[in-house]
Amino acid sequence: MKFNRRSLIKSTFAAGAVGTFAGCLPAEQQQKVVNGDVLDKAVAAPILKLEGITSPVKIASIELLQKDGNHFVRARSTDGAQGVSVTNSKAAHLYPILDKLVIPCFIGKDARDLEKLVDSVYLYKSNYKMSNLALWCPLAWVEFSLLDMLGKIADKPVGELFGGVVRREIAIYRASGNRDTTPAEEIEVLKKLIDRSHAKAVKFKVGGRMRNNADSIPGRSEGLVKSVRKALGDDLTIFADSNGSYDAAHAIRLGRMMEDHGIDMFEEPCPFDWLEDTKAVADALSIPISGGEQESSHRRFRWMIENGALQIVQPDLHYYGGFIRSTRVARMAAAAGLTVVPHMSGSGTGYVDVVQFASFTPNIGPYHEYKGGIEKSGKWYDPPLNSDNGVITAPTGPGMGTTIGDEYLANAKKIV
Repeated sequence: MKFNRRSLIKSTFAAGAVGTFAGCLPAEQQQKVVNGDVLDKAVAAPILKLEGITSPVKIASIELLQKDGNHFVRARSTDGAQGVSVTNSKAAHLYPILDKLVIPCFIGKDARDLEKLVDSVYLYKSNYKMSNLALWCPLAWVEFSLLDMLGKIADKPVGELFGGVVRREIAIYRASGNRDTTPAEEIEVLKKLIDRSHAKAVKFKVGGRMRNNADSIPGRSEGLVKSVRKALGDDLTIFADSNGSYDAAHAIRLGRMMEDHGIDMFEEPCPFDWLEDTKAVADALSIPISGGEQESSHRRFRWMIENGALQIVQPDLHYYGGFIRSTRVARMAAAAGLTVVPHMSGSGTGYVDVVQFASFTPNIGPYHEYKGGIEKSGKWYDPPLNSDNGVITAPTGPGMGTTIGDEYLANAKKIV
């Protein structure tokens, strides 16, 4: 079973999404050869549509709060509006950067200028010297809270601030993070994940994670690749993720095995900053290559898209600094005829970030990773985030759709 990566995953994502997810670019649209000027033009136009907010929204305060094992960022305006976001797990480590190097850049500014404010963080106090997830995660949390506030002021879902909601139903894939199971044991894990969620797609791990070609258990990756399609059947979409385990030669060898055994996507075959190696793998294989979860640089994303190193582009909405920066990546991908499947570093209640981003991004992929936990989110989102037959419906409330307010956060611990 072989696939043509140049046709926007025509035989995988497009076919697997029939009747489930109608938001991909047309399957007949081919991956395009583009140059940097075309990609620059794709991201140059303004992103946010805030015409309905006619008065300034002056940012009075931004706080980091902790409650029930979660961290929240709460932004407030001088006229009493507020927005709340849920962070990923990095908040416990990165709060000094949030406090000293990100929040001060926003205080007293007009939240309607959010695009300019997001860009200004890069230069504020020479933050470019810290340019990676340590900087971009705190920026994302602040941006999410301000978008939530702006959406509530406008009485619109956040997707409407990005040009309009194009879909509400977001299909999920379930992923196993195991590397310590035998192939037979891992197949049973995958079957249970599918049975619980009714997801139509699943992902498993190969390689030893940044271990220079060493497998986590000798022979495990090859054994899984050779057996998982037969065990799970032909109707399921199946992804494999190496987390940068291989050099180009090893990745190509395993990738050809994936092609022969019906695997639908090969994620991060080489270490994330080995751009030329990743391109070599993409050039050698027909299976779609995905990556970008660790990427922090617009120019490196630009290079990978321009040079055909990726067919599925995966910015992490937290690691890359939020919706605005990730939308610029999605626009470049669209210009090249590629889909975007954002990486998910948050889990549980933070899954609303992926759901909302998918709701307004035209060239979004058909399946998005779900790590569990939204079953506990009923008191926070309206409507609650629930997986129904492998599909989650994006909240329709204003902003992020959250109902996290002062009553819930009244006794939260203030971190900054």
